[in-house]
Amino acid sequence: MSKNEGLKVPGYTAQSDENVALVTGFKQTEERLLRDLDVMFDSAEPHRFDKRWLSVAKTHFEQGFMALNRSVFQPQRIRLPDDEKPET
Repeated sequence: MSKNEGLKVPGYTAQSDENVALVTGFKQTEERLLRDLDVMFDSAEPHRFDKRWLSVAKTHFEQGFMALNRSVFQPQRIRLPDDEKPET
């Protein structure tokens, strides 16, 4: 189990190859789903699908996949520069 370096973003840590592969699979699944929604948005039959509900579905799918990926990568809270104020 090798470790991938992780994002250069505070709170994100190195990840195993298995975790990266898992999230990569989730990202591919998400992309396929979003492309299906794109087709529905662009339907030649303008009233076949309710665009408002398609937008709601898209938002929820994006939020769901984001939560799923965060459950794997487990980003942590970070310290801010003003957390280290000197005592007076």
